[in-house]
Amino acid sequence: QLQLVESGGGLVQPGGSLRLSCVASGFTFHAYYITWFRQAPGKERERVSCISSSADDTNYADSVKGRFTISRDNAKATAYLEMHSLKPEDTAVYYCATAVASCEPPLYYGQGTQVTVSS
Repeated sequence: QLQLVESGGGLVQPGGSLRLSCVASGFTFHAYYITWFRQAPGKERERVSCISSSADDTNYADSVKGRFTISRDNAKATAYLEMHSLKPEDTAVYYCATAVASCEPPLYYGQGTQVTVSS
């Protein structure tokens, strides 16, 4: 059974940092792209970052470029999203998703983890 489980969210002050994790099971993790999305209340889902199956290609939304870093450890079937210099507008539920051969369309989403940036 394919499963993605996100963790690492929480409440952080502006300027702070968090590292999100996405643990995968039930499929051949190293063969799939991983994409992080986020969705804030009342807003459309936004693609934040994506990493290829071999980690040789990454991309980022302009809104997070230079502040967020995506990575993966195929041996651990885990993807990460390091977030620094967090802003209140980064507040959202963050989801990881998996897809074959590209960043989208995603085949499966995790349940999400809440990130709240507030003083």
